[in-house]
Amino acid sequence: MSICSVRGINLQFGRRAFLLANRRLTPATFPEDTVLKRSVHNNSPKKEECRPKISYNSEVLRAANCNVSSKNLDKQKGTTSSSGEKATAYEQTTNKDSGEGVDGGKTKLLIALAAALGIGGVVYYLSRGDETPKAKKEEPQPIPQTNPTSSQDLPKHVPYLLIGGGTAAFSAFRAIKSNDARAKVLMVTDEKRKPYMRPPLSKELWYSAQETPLSEDYRFKQWTGAERSLYFEPEEFFIHPSKLNESEKGGIAVAHGFRVKKIDPVKKTATLTDGYEIGYDECLIATGCSPKMLPVFANAPPSVKDKIMVYRTPDDFERLKSYVDAKKKVTIIGNGFLGSELSCTLANYSKSNGGQIYQVFPENGNMSKVLPDYLSKWTMKKMESQGVCVIPNASVKSVARDDSSLKLNLSTGETILSDVVVVCVGCEANTDLASLSGLEVDKNLGGFVVNAELEARRNLFVAGDASCFYDPLLGRRRVEHHDHSVVSGRLAGENMVGKKKPYNHQSMFWSDLGPEIGYEGIGLVDSSLPTVGVFSLPSKTTDRSDNLAENQSEETEKKELTKANTNNDIPTADAEATPNYGRGVVFYLRDEKIVGILLWNIFNRVGLARTIINQNKKYDDLNEVAKLFEIHS
Repeated sequence: MSICSVRGINLQFGRRAFLLANRRLTPATFPEDTVLKRSVHNNSPKKEECRPKISYNSEVLRAANCNVSSKNLDKQKGTTSSSGEKATAYEQTTNKDSGEGVDGGKTKLLIALAAALGIGGVVYYLSRGDETPKAKKEEPQPIPQTNPTSSQDLPKHVPYLLIGGGTAAFSAFRAIKSNDARAKVLMVTDEKRKPYMRPPLSKELWYSAQETPLSEDYRFKQWTGAERSLYFEPEEFFIHPSKLNESEKGGIAVAHGFRVKKIDPVKKTATLTDGYEIGYDECLIATGCSPKMLPVFANAPPSVKDKIMVYRTPDDFERLKSYVDAKKKVTIIGNGFLGSELSCTLANYSKSNGGQIYQVFPENGNMSKVLPDYLSKWTMKKMESQGVCVIPNASVKSVARDDSSLKLNLSTGETILSDVVVVCVGCEANTDLASLSGLEVDKNLGGFVVNAELEARRNLFVAGDASCFYDPLLGRRRVEHHDHSVVSGRLAGENMVGKKKPYNHQSMFWSDLGPEIGYEGIGLVDSSLPTVGVFSLPSKTTDRSDNLAENQSEETEKKELTKANTNNDIPTADAEATPNYGRGVVFYLRDEKIVGILLWNIFNRVGLARTIINQNKKYDDLNEVAKLFEIHS
């Protein structure tokens, strides 16, 4: 046994002795079975509090329930608790009645430390003679940086070149192969994996992992009950790049770990970072986007960055899963699609092992860029009822390493001790090759500027997250959703074989936040626009449960919108009364025309919503439009 081992034993005994001597300072724990209550307007259960409303007079209550302490309380004189945090004011008040003085605790501590030193010395004396060195743990084999190992194994020329290895690129390949049966397609990507879909990484994959161990191809159960792999196709589906031109039937080869730094649209060549050139007849840019990182984390020291991560790949899933399986505290930064979905799935996944999930963001509620304010706040309460400790109206001001955890100091004066922080604050289009290639990037939206056929230059197309396209109804847009990647990739692939189709598809998105919230959106779904929401709510005057309620967003105060039927059978929803938004539809308006529609717990109606938006007309009564979606059925 080494000297370091003995010191470790002494430290362990000493820490236990310290905890025994100060056990009266251990914070009181709340029962695991949180009391559920039902309100008059909301028939769904809600936790008594994961986090109460933003009221900074309740700091002690928040600290007890969510393990969030206050800097103001930390500054008061106190002792260290079993978790290594300063005791809160509530805990210090209860200590005064304990009947034991500080001197008594110190005496116990000294006696325990002396005993620990004696035991450690005996152990060291008895064991040092037969000490044998431990075998070194075998390190895992590093993943090859590129596959193939050299760019020289790549073809010098291909009919179809796809830059990027995500959903849009693979959708383009399928379209190309459908129209050109012997097409030879080369995909160049900096990803180390074959093309896969991203949405299940924050949803279905966690629920499947909870039931059975995941397979190597990350199989998960879809909402239909059928199983499928995260990967679009198995490994044997793909051809090795060196054999692509030899294939009589054509196919697709993937060059992993390579990055294109420049495209010459005139010569129709793509240059890799090592200088290797690949000629093409048709080329697609589908480079996607990269997660953003907040400056407070980007500028942090390496010891802090070790505990900071983004979430986008299966490797990120594996890393985060290892934390959650070990009952670690996880903090999600951001209130958007990814941050909210991940918070819900992690809270559900952690119920069996008691892990703690925090979600921190500066906005008033979840999905605030998409949902009207009243619906955003209602969603936040639902997430709290599912076990997520939501901390709105807060941002991380500073972060420091605290032993094995991170100490996050919030703008509210609160602090969080977390084992890992997942930053989910959006992403920006990967347009690095634009400047050297002479391609235009939209200054406001980001992404490569393309025409109606998704062409940036002749024979050079862009699809997916990296494309900034013109919508005849809604103007120039850039969309970061799975459906857009599939459809734009497919259309670009068809145009690469000569179809020359315009992109006029209104793409949709979907999201699930626990068992009670599932929604789909289409068009320009932006909470900064005036909105009118129509929901099925119980009537105060009748027993019918299929009455309609209208809730108009705060942004429409100065706009004259046609009001819905206001008889007694159609009450106006009161956001403050916390109604139950079970089923409904939200219309997003611009110039009094519907430009976006959100379907709240209503499914298989996206086609109808798309038709309404494409009509590009003003409606006299949005309640009548809402009835088309059968929200009362």
